[in-house]
Amino acid sequence: MAKRDYYEVLGVPKTASEADIKKAYRQLAKKLHPDMNPGDKKAEEAFKELNEAYEVLSDDQKRARYDQFGHETPGQAGPGGAGGYGDFGGFGGFGGGGFGGGFGGFEDIFSTFFGGGGTVRQGPMQGEDLRYDLTISFEEAAMGCSKEVTLVRDETCETCHGTGARPGTQPQTCPTCKGSGQVRVTQNTAFGRIQNVRVCETCHGEGKIVTDPCPKCNGRGVTRTSKRRTIKIPAGIDDGQVIRISGQGGLGAHGGPPGDLQVLVHVRPHKYFKRKGTDLYCDVPISFTQAALGAEIDVPTLEKPVKYQVPEGTQPGTVFRVKGQGIPSLRGSGKGDLFIQINVEIPKRLSDKQKDLLRQFDGASTGKEYEQKKSFIDRMKDAFN
Repeated sequence: MAKRDYYEVLGVPKTASEADIKKAYRQLAKKLHPDMNPGDKKAEEAFKELNEAYEVLSDDQKRARYDQFGHETPGQAGPGGAGGYGDFGGFGGFGGGGFGGGFGGFEDIFSTFFGGGGTVRQGPMQGEDLRYDLTISFEEAAMGCSKEVTLVRDETCETCHGTGARPGTQPQTCPTCKGSGQVRVTQNTAFGRIQNVRVCETCHGEGKIVTDPCPKCNGRGVTRTSKRRTIKIPAGIDDGQVIRISGQGGLGAHGGPPGDLQVLVHVRPHKYFKRKGTDLYCDVPISFTQAALGAEIDVPTLEKPVKYQVPEGTQPGTVFRVKGQGIPSLRGSGKGDLFIQINVEIPKRLSDKQKDLLRQFDGASTGKEYEQKKSFIDRMKDAFN
């Protein structure tokens, strides 16, 4: 059967970044791992295929060769005649680089070429970080708040205490690997007898097998639980920022510590405030009379309106600063400011009396009241003269 494209195996485009490839691998590895699919040969084969694809695409040099030649990599003549071995893991895929990094690199090449693979890690391993997306209001982000959320994650099985075995029984040492989690396989090849180390297929690298599984967790040692937790949101947090809560992530393996919980905060937009760092921006409409004569106006803030004196002759688009009415700093060093932009509103649907009064006002104008208009007229006269 022809090999599947490695990008297809990982479910990523050819333009995927190193981070995208790693993320896709971790998600699929968790889903296809033999421990999650005991006795499922298809999942086991898919897991091997996934590891093979990741081994190539996570290495810049191997990935470059794969992108250029695919599985049919050019190389030296093999036992079957001229041409490469037709397998990216074979010697052909490494070109004239030789065995390179010493015996370790040599062993890795043979491990890939002859289908071995898998790294046995029986020491403590930290659990994966978990992500939770939390949406809060603009005011909650500015003032800070506490939120109760429901987190779903694996917890150590309370019945078997994580052993996976029925209470009163214990996991047995794997008879195939004698508890090492790996087996050595000797194969005859065109290059002689090659000894390869592989993950034990009986215990999947654990070194132990459960003959009488726990009825609560079906031998997994963990159960899926849903718990309510309170998350404190600090005042001043912004959209897209992450709160890391130590030790609230996925369970560690072999006695390793748990991962962390990463809370990704999404902030709903406000009706009239916009935020830049710790500063707030807001458009405030006033009448042309208030702009011309000056006036004390109410300016909205996140807590309550405050008074602000607009000076006479204020022009449309003028921006004023109201100190200390912005967003608290996450570092605890005060607040930002509020910037208000004045929008002068021109009235509509005037009465006849109002129109007459405006005409009288305009008739009494000398022209000196309008600096921009006077300057524009003077420039226009100079241009035509």
